[in-house]
Amino acid sequence: MTDKQIYQIGLTMINGVGDILARHLLQTLGDAEAVFAEKQRLLEKVPGIGSTIAAEIKRPEILQRAEKELAFIGKNHISCYFLTDTNYPVRLRECPDAPILFYFKGNTNLDATRIISIVGTRNATEYGRTLTESLIKDLAKAIPDLLVVSGLAYGIDICAHRSALHNQLPTIGVLAHGLDRIYPSSHRNTAVEMLESGGLLTDFPSGTEPDRPNFLWRNRIVAGMSDCTIVVESAEKGGSLVTADIAFSYGRDVYSFPGRVGDSHSKGCNNLIRQNKAGLITSADDLLSALCWDAQATAAPVQTELFFSDTDVPAPEQNPVLAIMRTRNEIHINELALALEMPVHQLSTLLFELEINGKIKALPGNIYRLS
Repeated sequence: MTDKQIYQIGLTMINGVGDILARHLLQTLGDAEAVFAEKQRLLEKVPGIGSTIAAEIKRPEILQRAEKELAFIGKNHISCYFLTDTNYPVRLRECPDAPILFYFKGNTNLDATRIISIVGTRNATEYGRTLTESLIKDLAKAIPDLLVVSGLAYGIDICAHRSALHNQLPTIGVLAHGLDRIYPSSHRNTAVEMLESGGLLTDFPSGTEPDRPNFLWRNRIVAGMSDCTIVVESAEKGGSLVTADIAFSYGRDVYSFPGRVGDSHSKGCNNLIRQNKAGLITSADDLLSALCWDAQATAAPVQTELFFSDTDVPAPEQNPVLAIMRTRNEIHINELALALEMPVHQLSTLLFELEINGKIKALPGNIYRLS
């Protein structure tokens, strides 16, 4: 634990500053400590801040709360991941509204080779539970190092976690509250077991109650952590459909099991398939085929090095982004994306990191130039 983490945690505790605005502050001022060190009158001039939020940033209670949270996570052996950390999960960092900071307690690789999210209704039927158990059992045979992500809620979520554990797969529960509690309490034993193979993850500090809006907000992490999201069973409306929509917006794969026509427990799944937001699967083989995953795939993922240290900066000709920018005085993000044949959401992450490291400068209108 370091003093800089006080400022990083503090950045998440400012009223009116969410993940996207926090990213903007980092881009403008350099790091979390600089945000709190900046003079109030200058903070007010930062686009999107203004006098009210600037005053919030200067409240001494913010860093006092951050100090308490730092003590809490230190005492409970909880890891803290900040957006600019090199070990921040690659898949999650690609998401435009990824948490600027999150907490994790457990024992697994957050950048595992293969990661899936499984979600569904809290009022699962026997059909839904059987599908979940069968899917995970067969996936465990084919991909023995698969990581399963869900939300530790009633129904399909807890069935996915328990099935993963039963089949010796690591599994992560994304929580809608702080790590000082488990909700629902009836899932505590499963949560404890998950700490040995998997873990618990949240972007909420201790003391946060499991309020309804938090469950919807945490769904972006469930979607963003994984290669694909699978909806097993869902009514016409529900949180699992929100997760699926978020995953779809990220450009991630979404899959769903179909249900009987007119079955209220499957309306949501059938609608996802009908709207072409989800691919139809009926088995683990369908999923493996759709994802082009080879059975028994155990090779470690190749970690793309996104951050550069001051002493080990790749030459521009070794970095495709910088190499292209060397040939242009200024370039729009869309032109750069076309030249690199890269999705804009993924390119935005790379540009953000290059800007944080002082290699490029962002101009109004999504235009960039070398520093």
